[in-house]
Amino acid sequence: MTLRVRYAETDAQGIVHHSRYLVWFEEGRSDFLRQNGLRYTDFEKAGYFVVVARAEIDYKSPAFYEDEVCIETTLERRRGKVLEFSYRALDQQGTLLASGRTVHVVVDRNRKSVSLPPEILEKMV
Repeated sequence: MTLRVRYAETDAQGIVHHSRYLVWFEEGRSDFLRQNGLRYTDFEKAGYFVVVARAEIDYKSPAFYEDEVCIETTLERRRGKVLEFSYRALDQQGTLLASGRTVHVVVDRNRKSVSLPPEILEKMV
């Protein structure tokens, strides 16, 4: 998915604030699911909640106001209760701005870890 850096996402030096990358990765993850015919709202209606258990980011190069940034999202692991995604944020020239990884645990309405049903896992490719 591609996004354009908004002024509000930059700091006093005009550089994208480090906290924005997690938001962008979340947008990339949601877009990845939509491309596979899934939405978080569908999970929640079915009683499944996907919570972040771990997040890692390595910053490589700055992004600036009005830059176009491409977020590449890959599902690295899908095992019932655990989902792991990796991300790459690239500028228009293909320069790596940041890379990251998030690990998620699936829980039910009672906050107990549960496995996603096979029909959902099969859609995640």
